[in-house]
Parts: sequence; C-alpha cells; structure tokens
Amino acid sequence: MGAKRALIVDDSKSARVFLARILEKYQIDVDNAESAEAAIEYLAQNRPDVIFMDHMMPGMDGFQAVQAIKNNPRTATIPIMMYTSQEGELYLGQARALGAVGVLPKQIKPADVSKVLYQLHLVEDRRTGEQTSFRPVNLEAVENDASGTAPASRPLTDTALREQFAELRRALVASIDTQSERITSDVRLLLQDALPPNLTAPERPVQRSSRAPWVIASLAIVVALASAGLWWREATLRQALVAQLAELNRNAIGAASAGAQAAPVAAVVNTLQDTSVPAAAPAQGGRAGVAVPGELAVPAVSGTAAAASAPVFAASSASATNLLADGEPTVIPVPYGEDALSGPRLEALRQLFARLVAGNYAGVVEVRTYPGRYCLVGNATEGFSVAPDELPFSRCNAVGNPYWDSLSPLQRESLGFANLAGELRSSTQGALDIQHTTGDAASTAVSYPQISDSLTAGEWNRAAAANNRIEVRLR
Repeated sequence: MGAKRALIVDDSKSARVFLARILEKYQIDVDNAESAEAAIEYLAQNRPDVIFMDHMMPGMDGFQAVQAIKNNPRTATIPIMMYTSQEGELYLGQARALGAVGVLPKQIKPADVSKVLYQLHLVEDRRTGEQTSFRPVNLEAVENDASGTAPASRPLTDTALREQFAELRRALVASIDTQSERITSDVRLLLQDALPPNLTAPERPVQRSSRAPWVIASLAIVVALASAGLWWREATLRQALVAQLAELNRNAIGAASAGAQAAPVAAVVNTLQDTSVPAAAPAQGGRAGVAVPGELAVPAVSGTAAAASAPVFAASSASATNLLADGEPTVIPVPYGEDALSGPRLEALRQLFARLVAGNYAGVVEVRTYPGRYCLVGNATEGFSVAPDELPFSRCNAVGNPYWDSLSPLQRESLGFANLAGELRSSTQGALDIQHTTGDAASTAVSYPQISDSLTAGEWNRAAAANNRIEVRLR
C-alpha cells in the first residue's frame, strides 16, 4: 500500500498538531489548513485521500466547506470526516446529508481515528483471515468420537490469544518507554541545574561513578513525591473554596429572607489567604481592583464606598449599581483550565444580577472574559500544565492558554450563563440586558514582568492568573 495523505482543516493549531500526531503513526502524510477558504485553495492543486474538517471556524464553517467540496466534481469523491463538540442524531444527519462520511467528537481519541482509517481502507486491516473462518461444531459427533479429539477451533483460539498478548505487550512497552523518557528528561534538567556554571562540556569527567544509578533513582522518587504533594495541596485548596462558597450562599439566602444584607464575600478571600494562596499586587499601569485566583475583586472607589471596603456582592442593590457605574469594572478571577462562566463565577454573577434587579436597574450589563498567557510545560499530544514556580521562564515549553484557544467563541459562553441571561431578559421584560464579549489577551489588568535571565515561571504566572479574568461593566 502506497503512502496516503490527509488534510486537516481546523483554526486551532493545537488541535491540528494532536490529530497529525495520531495520523503519522499510521504512516499517513498530513497537510494542514487554518480555514475552510485555505482548504479549498489547497484542493485546487492537490488531492488528499481523506479530509478531517472542523465544524466551528471563523468565516466559512465546516458545513459550508463540505457543501463546496462536494459540489466540485473534481473533489466530490474525497471522503470527509467532520469532528465537533456538538452531539445528537440531528447534527449527524445534517453532516451526512451534505456528504460527510461521519462525525467524530471534538476530543478525538486514537481508537476513533484508527476505526475511521480502517473503514476508509487507508491502512491495512491487521485482522487475520482466520477470524472469519468459523465452522459449526457437531457436538454429537464429538461425543461419539472414540479418539476424544478436541474441535478444530483450538488453533484459532491460540492464534487470537497470541495476537492479543502481543498487542498488550507492545502497549505496555510503549507506556513504560514514555514514562521513562519523561522521568529522564526531568532528572536531566535537575542535574544541569546542579552542575557548576563554569564546568563546560569538554571538561566534564568521563568516568561514570557506580553511585550514578542510585542518585538518578533517588531524584526520580523526589520528583514523584513533590508532584503528589502539589496535587494534594491543590485539591485541598479547591475543596476549601467550594465549602466556603456553599456556606456563603446559605448565609446570603438566610439574610435575604430576614430582610438583612447578604453575608460578605470577604470571608472567602480571608480563608483563601489563610491557606497560603499567593496574592499578586497590581503592577505599574495595572487596573485597580484586580485580584489573583481565589479572590473576588472590586474596583477602587472613593468616598463612603471606599471607607466601607465592602465587596460588590455584599453591598445592597443600590450600592452595587453605584460601584459598577463608577467607571472601573468588577473583576472576577478565573482559575487556569476552567470555564470562565461556570461554577463559582456563575454563582457570583447570579448574585450580582439579582441585586441589580432588586435596585430596579435598567440598561446593559457587559460581561467580558479575558485569557491569561501562562508559562506552561508539556506538549500538544499529552497536554500542557502550569509550570512550577521555581522553573526559569526561559525553559517554558509554551506561553499562552491552550484551553482558551481550543474553544470557539460560542463555546466560551456556558449553557448556564446563556440561560441566566435569557431568564433576566424575560423577567425584566428587556429592561436588563446581559451581553457577553471576549476580550483580547493583549488587554491586561496586570502588566507581565520584563523577560530576563532571572525571571521565573512563578513570577510570570502570577501576572497571568490576574489577567485570566471576567470584567463586569454597566453601559
């Protein structure tokens, strides 16, 4: 079988890289297009064996691109496989009606791609012919057979078991190799940091000490224990935050029923500070009222509002309107890798909107989400994570926000937020309108530190955490 070629059409670079890695394992050459328009230009000069088409793209979307490709006699016979976050028989029917051979989920799994390639005959089927050559066994003939021989299907069973064991062995070896490479890379970085700076490569001793394997093994154990400790600490902090927010909601409901003000959200901030969550002060030129993850910040105000120092969500409906109308936005931080308009952020917005409705506010409330640009480690295949604080900034594998980039503009607005905005428009008969927009990553609340040899990932990520936020304004 000759080399096959696939075309991936997706506006997300990380999604293209992830799918290309899977296809290259099957010796399939891969070409990429960032938009449907670029894909059509590519097809004018080239003819791939299969096209993987994303649905939600700026400009021409996936459905329009499939229709254009199928209407061209030169490209109509190329199989097209769509992938999207939408589900349901209705969407699948629309895709197939336009000419797509099928639909894959947005979170593509290697097994799904393998199945598609086998169905399209783009890779050889590894199943043997023996699997389809089953023969019925005459049980009476076997019982009456004096020799007592076993049915002829035993060689088939042995062959299938051997293939399964071989496949499991290959998977296990591949997993062990991957883990070994990751641990070796981490240990190599630690050893490079431990070496004296004046020790050049030619001057390093060539003799290997018999203690080297024990040192490497010890360092690997230390790295594993440190990773487990960081994971446990993050889980504990998250659990404390959820418990405090639940207590806040119960206090707010009880106070509202008694005619009193809701309990202040500042208790959540104090609890998070007690658990050693680092606070990042705004850099020069940053906006007032910006908080680090875990804090619900309010804009800087003057007069009696500043003297009271009460959070927006703890104020009465009238003072909430005054704070939002003061010019500075209300800022709600968003943890890395989480939906901005869901979870505790959605509940905080729900309380704020309820107080605006109670204060008979009429107008537009703009909710704008901004992504932070983080110092990350990892790769597009296995995923990225926030780099450890002590890692030098120059050793970051990537700087950005892959989670934000992987979402389309429609996916950045959660279903819960869309329902909340619709309920408010209906209950106020259009007097209160909630509008969601997405901000530019270049519009920062806190300036990123200047890049230098001494800059660490922790210093950079504290600014990124402050910039990964929601801003609420009255217009």
